[in-house]
Amino acid sequence: MATSSRLLTILGLFLSLGTAAIVHPGQRVLSSGKSTISAAKKLEHVRKQLHKAEIIPTVIDNFIPSLLVEAKWDDKYHADLGNTLKPKHLEDAPKIHLHDPSSHHGKKHQASNSGCSTTNSNSHHHAVPKANYVFALTDPDAPSRDDPKWSEFCHWIAMRPYEKDSSNLSDCLEDAAGAVKALDLDEIMEYKPPSPPEDTGKHRYVLLVFVPANATTEKIYPSKPEDRKHWGYDVDDDGLDEDKGVSWWGWNWTGDRDKAKAAETPGVRRWASENGLVAVGANFIYAEHE
Repeated sequence: MATSSRLLTILGLFLSLGTAAIVHPGQRVLSSGKSTISAAKKLEHVRKQLHKAEIIPTVIDNFIPSLLVEAKWDDKYHADLGNTLKPKHLEDAPKIHLHDPSSHHGKKHQASNSGCSTTNSNSHHHAVPKANYVFALTDPDAPSRDDPKWSEFCHWIAMRPYEKDSSNLSDCLEDAAGAVKALDLDEIMEYKPPSPPEDTGKHRYVLLVFVPANATTEKIYPSKPEDRKHWGYDVDDDGLDEDKGVSWWGWNWTGDRDKAKAAETPGVRRWASENGLVAVGANFIYAEHE
Protein backbone atom coordinates (compact mmCIF):
# COMPACT_ATOMS: atom_id res chain seq x y z
CA MET A 1 0.00 0.00 0.00
CA ALA A 2 2.85 2.34 0.87
CA THR A 3 4.46 1.56 -2.47
CA SER A 4 1.25 2.44 -4.34
CA SER A 5 0.94 5.70 -2.44
CA ARG A 6 4.54 6.57 -3.25
CA LEU A 7 3.97 5.86 -6.95
CA LEU A 8 0.90 8.09 -7.01
CA THR A 9 2.85 10.90 -5.36
CA ILE A 10 5.65 10.60 -7.93
CA LEU A 11 3.13 10.51 -10.77
CA GLY A 12 1.41 13.64 -9.46
CA LEU A 13 4.72 15.45 -9.22
CA PHE A 14 5.62 14.40 -12.77
CA LEU A 15 2.31 15.65 -14.14
CA SER A 16 2.62 18.97 -12.33
CA LEU A 17 6.09 19.48 -13.75
CA GLY A 18 4.81 18.56 -17.20
CA THR A 19 2.44 21.52 -17.15
CA ALA A 20 5.30 23.95 -16.63
CA ALA A 21 6.03 24.16 -20.34
CA ILE A 22 7.57 27.22 -21.95
CA VAL A 23 4.85 29.09 -23.85
CA HIS A 24 5.53 31.64 -26.59
CA PRO A 25 4.16 35.11 -25.74
CA GLY A 26 1.73 34.81 -28.66
CA GLN A 27 0.34 31.54 -27.36
CA ARG A 28 -2.45 31.30 -24.79
CA VAL A 29 -2.05 29.17 -21.69
CA LEU A 30 -5.10 26.95 -21.49
CA SER A 31 -7.02 27.25 -18.23
CA SER A 32 -8.83 24.48 -16.39
CA GLY A 33 -12.33 23.23 -17.21
CA LYS A 34 -14.10 20.92 -19.64
CA SER A 35 -13.77 23.30 -22.58
CA THR A 36 -10.04 23.52 -21.88
CA ILE A 37 -9.65 19.74 -21.88
CA SER A 38 -11.45 19.60 -25.21
CA ALA A 39 -9.24 22.39 -26.58
CA ALA A 40 -6.07 20.66 -25.42
CA LYS A 41 -7.20 17.41 -27.06
CA LYS A 42 -7.92 19.16 -30.35
CA LEU A 43 -4.51 20.80 -30.40
CA GLU A 44 -2.73 17.62 -29.40
CA HIS A 45 -4.59 15.79 -32.18
CA VAL A 46 -3.09 18.22 -34.68
CA ARG A 47 0.41 17.52 -33.37
CA LYS A 48 -0.14 13.76 -33.49
CA GLN A 49 -1.31 13.89 -37.10
CA LEU A 50 1.73 15.97 -38.05
CA HIS A 51 3.93 13.31 -36.44
CA LYS A 52 2.03 10.49 -38.11
CA ALA A 53 2.51 12.05 -41.55
CA GLU A 54 6.20 12.67 -40.71
CA ILE A 55 5.72 16.41 -41.21
CA ILE A 56 7.25 16.60 -37.76
CA PRO A 57 10.27 16.42 -37.89
CA THR A 58 11.03 16.38 -41.64
CA VAL A 59 9.29 19.69 -42.46
CA ILE A 60 9.02 21.50 -39.13
CA ASP A 61 10.46 20.91 -35.67
CA ASN A 62 8.19 19.57 -32.97
CA PHE A 63 5.94 22.32 -31.58
CA ILE A 64 2.77 22.70 -29.54
CA PRO A 65 -0.01 24.26 -31.67
CA SER A 66 -1.92 27.10 -30.05
CA LEU A 67 -4.45 27.71 -32.84
CA LEU A 68 -6.50 25.46 -35.09
CA VAL A 69 -6.00 26.16 -38.79
CA GLU A 70 -8.58 25.64 -41.51
CA ALA A 71 -8.02 26.18 -45.22
CA LYS A 72 -10.82 26.23 -47.79
CA TRP A 73 -10.60 26.26 -51.56
CA ASP A 74 -13.66 27.56 -53.38
CA ASP A 75 -15.64 27.22 -50.13
CA LYS A 76 -16.17 23.52 -50.89
CA TYR A 77 -12.87 21.79 -50.39
CA HIS A 78 -10.98 22.06 -47.14
CA ALA A 79 -7.87 20.74 -45.43
CA ASP A 80 -8.56 18.14 -42.77
CA LEU A 81 -5.19 16.96 -41.45
CA GLY A 82 -4.39 14.57 -44.26
CA ASN A 83 -7.46 14.30 -46.49
CA THR A 84 -6.94 13.95 -50.25
CA LEU A 85 -8.02 16.68 -52.67
CA LYS A 86 -7.76 16.88 -56.45
CA PRO A 87 -5.37 19.45 -57.95
CA LYS A 88 -8.19 20.88 -60.08
CA HIS A 89 -9.88 21.98 -56.85
CA LEU A 90 -6.80 23.83 -55.63
CA GLU A 91 -6.42 26.41 -58.40
CA ASP A 92 -6.94 29.49 -56.22
CA ALA A 93 -5.28 30.42 -52.94
CA PRO A 94 -7.20 29.08 -49.96
CA LYS A 95 -9.17 31.14 -47.49
CA ILE A 96 -7.68 30.70 -44.06
CA HIS A 97 -9.61 30.29 -40.83
CA LEU A 98 -7.86 30.48 -37.47
CA HIS A 99 -9.59 29.38 -34.29
CA ASP A 100 -8.69 29.52 -30.65
CA PRO A 101 -10.37 26.32 -29.36
CA SER A 102 -10.23 27.51 -25.75
CA SER A 103 -12.46 30.54 -26.39
CA HIS A 104 -16.14 30.33 -25.51
CA HIS A 105 -19.14 29.81 -27.79
CA GLY A 106 -22.39 31.71 -27.71
CA LYS A 107 -21.46 34.65 -25.47
CA LYS A 108 -19.35 37.73 -25.54
CA HIS A 109 -15.70 36.96 -25.03
CA GLN A 110 -12.38 38.63 -25.41
CA ALA A 111 -9.32 36.48 -25.74
CA SER A 112 -6.15 37.39 -23.90
CA ASN A 113 -4.19 39.88 -25.98
CA SER A 114 -7.09 40.22 -28.42
CA GLY A 115 -9.49 42.98 -29.47
CA CYS A 116 -11.91 40.48 -31.04
CA SER A 117 -15.29 39.84 -29.47
CA THR A 118 -18.78 38.76 -30.44
CA THR A 119 -22.24 38.97 -28.84
CA ASN A 120 -24.12 36.83 -31.35
CA SER A 121 -25.48 33.77 -29.53
CA ASN A 122 -25.44 31.81 -32.78
CA SER A 123 -21.91 32.79 -33.65
CA HIS A 124 -19.04 30.31 -33.71
CA HIS A 125 -16.51 33.12 -33.97
CA HIS A 126 -13.34 32.37 -32.03
CA ALA A 127 -11.17 35.27 -30.98
CA VAL A 128 -7.46 34.97 -31.74
CA PRO A 129 -4.54 36.99 -30.37
CA LYS A 130 -3.38 40.18 -32.04
CA ALA A 131 -0.22 39.38 -33.98
CA ASN A 132 1.50 39.41 -37.33
CA TYR A 133 0.48 36.14 -38.96
CA VAL A 134 2.50 34.54 -41.75
CA PHE A 135 1.13 31.65 -43.83
CA ALA A 136 3.25 29.25 -45.86
CA LEU A 137 2.35 26.32 -48.12
CA THR A 138 5.16 23.89 -48.88
CA ASP A 139 5.58 20.54 -50.68
CA PRO A 140 8.21 18.27 -49.10
CA ASP A 141 7.56 15.50 -51.67
CA ALA A 142 9.02 17.01 -54.83
CA PRO A 143 9.18 15.34 -57.23
CA SER A 144 7.94 12.41 -55.09
CA ARG A 145 7.97 11.25 -51.49
CA ASP A 146 10.31 8.39 -52.35
CA ASP A 147 12.69 10.69 -54.21
CA PRO A 148 12.35 14.23 -52.77
CA LYS A 149 15.48 15.58 -54.38
CA TRP A 150 13.74 18.86 -55.28
CA SER A 151 12.27 19.30 -51.83
CA GLU A 152 11.03 21.51 -50.49
CA PHE A 153 8.95 23.36 -53.07
CA CYS A 154 7.47 26.69 -51.99
CA HIS A 155 3.87 27.12 -53.17
CA TRP A 156 2.78 30.19 -51.24
CA ILE A 157 3.76 32.73 -48.61
CA ALA A 158 1.29 35.35 -47.39
CA MET A 159 1.04 37.62 -44.39
CA ARG A 160 -1.70 39.28 -42.41
CA PRO A 161 0.13 42.18 -40.71
CA TYR A 162 -1.14 43.46 -37.41
CA GLU A 163 -2.53 46.98 -37.78
CA LYS A 164 -2.03 48.73 -34.48
CA ASP A 165 -4.11 51.81 -35.27
CA SER A 166 -7.12 50.04 -36.73
CA SER A 167 -10.47 49.59 -34.96
CA ASN A 168 -11.25 46.54 -32.83
CA LEU A 169 -13.33 45.08 -35.66
CA SER A 170 -10.52 45.22 -38.20
CA ASP A 171 -8.05 44.08 -35.54
CA CYS A 172 -9.80 40.73 -35.60
CA LEU A 173 -8.05 38.20 -37.74
CA GLU A 174 -11.40 36.57 -38.45
CA ASP A 175 -14.58 38.08 -39.77
CA ALA A 176 -18.00 37.08 -38.39
CA ALA A 177 -17.78 33.78 -40.26
CA GLY A 178 -14.26 33.15 -39.03
CA ALA A 179 -12.61 33.68 -42.42
CA VAL A 180 -9.58 35.66 -43.47
CA LYS A 181 -10.46 37.26 -46.78
CA ALA A 182 -7.92 37.21 -49.58
CA LEU A 183 -7.82 41.03 -49.57
CA ASP A 184 -6.60 40.95 -45.97
CA LEU A 185 -3.46 39.04 -46.93
CA ASP A 186 -0.26 40.44 -48.39
CA GLU A 187 1.32 37.90 -50.72
CA ILE A 188 5.06 37.52 -50.33
CA MET A 189 5.33 34.58 -52.73
CA GLU A 190 2.46 34.36 -55.21
CA TYR A 191 0.29 31.29 -54.86
CA LYS A 192 1.23 28.45 -57.21
CA PRO A 193 -1.39 25.68 -57.32
CA PRO A 194 -0.27 22.16 -56.45
CA SER A 195 0.47 20.15 -59.58
CA PRO A 196 2.06 16.82 -58.71
CA PRO A 197 3.91 15.24 -61.67
CA GLU A 198 2.57 12.06 -63.21
CA ASP A 199 3.51 8.79 -61.50
CA THR A 200 4.85 10.47 -58.37
CA GLY A 201 2.15 9.32 -55.97
CA LYS A 202 0.56 11.43 -53.30
CA HIS A 203 2.27 14.62 -52.19
CA ARG A 204 1.87 16.25 -48.79
CA TYR A 205 0.98 19.93 -49.05
CA VAL A 206 1.67 21.48 -45.67
CA LEU A 207 0.13 24.77 -44.54
CA LEU A 208 1.97 26.36 -41.63
CA VAL A 209 1.07 29.46 -39.64
CA PHE A 210 3.80 31.50 -37.97
CA VAL A 211 4.09 34.51 -35.69
CA PRO A 212 7.22 36.50 -34.77
CA ALA A 213 9.24 34.77 -32.08
CA ASN A 214 9.65 38.09 -30.26
CA ALA A 215 5.86 38.68 -30.34
CA THR A 216 6.29 42.10 -31.93
CA THR A 217 3.23 43.86 -33.29
CA GLU A 218 5.40 46.19 -35.36
CA LYS A 219 5.23 45.54 -39.08
CA ILE A 220 7.54 42.75 -40.19
CA TYR A 221 9.10 42.10 -43.58
CA PRO A 222 9.64 38.37 -44.18
CA SER A 223 12.04 37.65 -47.02
CA LYS A 224 10.91 36.32 -50.38
CA PRO A 225 12.75 33.14 -51.44
CA GLU A 226 14.77 33.57 -54.62
CA ASP A 227 13.21 30.45 -56.08
CA ARG A 228 10.40 28.02 -55.27
CA LYS A 229 12.57 24.93 -55.64
CA HIS A 230 14.42 24.24 -52.38
CA TRP A 231 12.91 27.52 -51.16
CA GLY A 232 15.73 29.26 -52.98
CA TYR A 233 18.52 27.60 -51.01
CA ASP A 234 21.64 26.26 -52.73
CA VAL A 235 20.82 22.60 -53.01
CA ASP A 236 21.69 20.58 -56.10
CA ASP A 237 19.74 17.65 -57.49
CA ASP A 238 21.97 15.23 -55.61
CA GLY A 239 20.78 16.76 -52.37
CA LEU A 240 23.95 18.65 -51.53
CA ASP A 241 23.27 21.62 -49.31
CA GLU A 242 25.98 23.93 -50.57
CA ASP A 243 25.65 26.32 -47.62
CA LYS A 244 26.41 23.59 -45.10
CA GLY A 245 28.54 21.39 -47.31
CA VAL A 246 26.62 18.28 -46.27
CA SER A 247 24.00 16.09 -47.86
CA TRP A 248 20.55 16.60 -46.38
CA TRP A 249 19.21 13.84 -48.62
CA GLY A 250 20.34 10.99 -46.44
CA TRP A 251 20.54 7.34 -47.36
CA ASN A 252 21.59 4.63 -44.96
CA TRP A 253 23.37 1.44 -45.92
CA THR A 254 20.08 -0.35 -46.77
CA GLY A 255 19.15 2.36 -49.29
CA ASP A 256 16.27 3.67 -47.19
CA ARG A 257 15.83 7.31 -46.40
CA ASP A 258 17.55 8.42 -43.21
CA LYS A 259 14.80 10.41 -41.48
CA ALA A 260 17.22 12.15 -39.12
CA LYS A 261 19.18 13.58 -42.05
CA ALA A 262 15.99 14.25 -43.97
CA ALA A 263 14.99 16.55 -41.11
CA GLU A 264 17.82 18.84 -42.25
CA THR A 265 16.03 19.53 -45.53
CA PRO A 266 16.40 23.25 -46.27
CA GLY A 267 12.98 24.77 -46.74
CA VAL A 268 10.24 26.43 -44.74
CA ARG A 269 11.86 25.54 -41.41
CA ARG A 270 15.11 27.33 -42.23
CA TRP A 271 13.28 30.22 -43.88
CA ALA A 272 11.11 30.70 -40.78
CA SER A 273 14.13 30.57 -38.49
CA GLU A 274 16.01 33.14 -40.56
CA ASN A 275 12.98 35.44 -40.41
CA GLY A 276 12.50 35.06 -36.67
CA LEU A 277 9.21 33.16 -36.95
CA VAL A 278 7.78 30.35 -34.84
CA ALA A 279 4.97 27.96 -35.77
CA VAL A 280 1.64 28.25 -33.93
CA GLY A 281 -0.56 26.10 -36.18
CA ALA A 282 -0.62 23.74 -39.14
CA ASN A 283 -2.80 21.68 -41.44
CA PHE A 284 -2.14 19.58 -44.52
CA ILE A 285 -3.65 17.72 -47.44
CA TYR A 286 -2.58 15.06 -49.93
CA ALA A 287 -2.88 15.48 -53.67
CA GLU A 288 -1.64 13.49 -56.66
CA HIS A 289 -1.62 13.74 -60.43
CA GLU A 290 -4.98 12.97 -62.03
